[in-house]
Order: sequence, then structure tokens, then C-alpha cells
Amino acid sequence: MQSKRYSPDLTPPWKKQRPAPEVPADPDLVVEEVGTGFCGAVIRCEKTAEGPTVTLEDRFGKHRVFPMAPRGFLLEGKVVTLVRPQNRPAAPGPARTASGSLAVPGARARVARAGRIYVEGRHDAELVERVWGDDLRIEGVVVEYLEGVDDLHAIVRGFSPGPDARLGVLVDHLVPGSKESRIAAEVTGSDVLVVGHPYIDIWEAVKPSSVGIPAWPVVPRGQDWKTGVCRALGWPENTGAAWQRILSCVRSYKDLEPQLLGRVEELIDFVTAGDAA
Repeated sequence: MQSKRYSPDLTPPWKKQRPAPEVPADPDLVVEEVGTGFCGAVIRCEKTAEGPTVTLEDRFGKHRVFPMAPRGFLLEGKVVTLVRPQNRPAAPGPARTASGSLAVPGARARVARAGRIYVEGRHDAELVERVWGDDLRIEGVVVEYLEGVDDLHAIVRGFSPGPDARLGVLVDHLVPGSKESRIAAEVTGSDVLVVGHPYIDIWEAVKPSSVGIPAWPVVPRGQDWKTGVCRALGWPENTGAAWQRILSCVRSYKDLEPQLLGRVEELIDFVTAGDAA
């Protein structure tokens, strides 16, 4: 009688994983790493002694490097195996706005909703417009600026926020124990969200490397901060011109500090969530 030959792999067929489709890791391809849940766009692929790796960048500009392991990533919710792209011109990735969101070609601005986002000053408003302007127009969110937060109680009362007219406020130098943090706590409610960044002024939320300086200067207490920055950097003491110089260096969210990025995204989500309230 002829003996049967058995495969050395005794794993039952129903327990074997099917090979995942291979997808070239082309630049701007957005995937999620299955082990960590980190989601980002492909920046580059590299060959290392341990094997090929892929670098992903999330919407906040954070980079993570991962091995290109089999079944290591999710693409549109499906498990895939990333492979190094062929040496051919990569197809252009989807167009993105300055905030990193997918652009919507030909999209018309939505009629302005009742909800608003308030920021402290004109420079804050111009920076938000530079990076999030396209997103805000699609969502119908208007950004207005205050002149400080001392009158925020009266401003909130006059706005009369509600479920269909939510109010988001971005505050400079919102740190524990400050005057700003006390005012924020007093006006925050179900239809009012006050968030802030730790910087003395919105200028500091722009990465020094984007402006071409090693760091933002430390200005002694008692001096006007913006004027002190201009002096320390050897710029003319014209804060308006200095701001235009800084703003011209901002091309996308990559030029801003994560502490600001997260807060603005939080405000947009809060104001637009009023539709579902």
C-alpha cells in the first residue's frame, strides 16, 4: 500500500491567514499601522539592515517609522502589506488643504452657520485663515477676533450660544493659575468651549525653524513681548511688518506647533458638532 505524504504544516486550513494584498507605499498614501493605530501619510521608504521601513506623518506633523511587515497596515479599513514602490514616477497623491485635510475640488463655500470661533487678535485670525481657511469655508464656520479676553463674559452673553449656535474661543497663554484660565472656566459650558495654547503670543506657535531662527527669544518681564522679539532678532521694531514676515513663512500645518494644531481642530469639531445636537 502506498503511504500518504503529509505537509509539515499541520495548521488547519480554516486557521491559515490569507495573504494580504500588496500595496506600493507611494508618497501621500494614507494608512494605519495595525499594532499602534498610528494613522498617517507615507513620507518615504528606506532599506535598513533589519528590512525595509516606512515613515508615516500624521495630521499634526508627527513622524513614526515602522517596519514594512506582512499584514502590517490598514488601507481604507482592509489589511494590506506595504511594499517598496517601483522606480517609476509616483502617481500624484490626493490634493490636500494647508491643514492636511483632503481638498474638495470645486467645493462651494457653505452658508455661514450661526456658530462662531473667536480668537484673541487679528494675527491669530490671520494665522487660522492661512492654515484652516479652506476647511472653514466648506464647514461654514466664521472666525472673528476679540481684543483680549477681559470682556469675554459680556461677549458670551451677547452671543447667546445654544445647541445650534455654538461658540468656540481660542485663548493665548492659557496656563493653570492665569487670569485667562479663570475666565475660561467661568464661561465654559455645554455650548461654549474655551481652549488655548501655552504661548505668550500666537507668534510663538509658528515653529522657529520655519521662520529661520534657532528659537523664539526670551523677553524679560515688563517689556512688550513683540517689540522685545524684534529687538532680540535684529528686526526693525515694526511689529506689523514682523508679523507679515512670520506669516509669509507659514505654508501649511507643518509650520505650526502641535499645541496649536490640536486646539484649533478641537474648536472646529465643537462648533460643527452643533448640527448633530
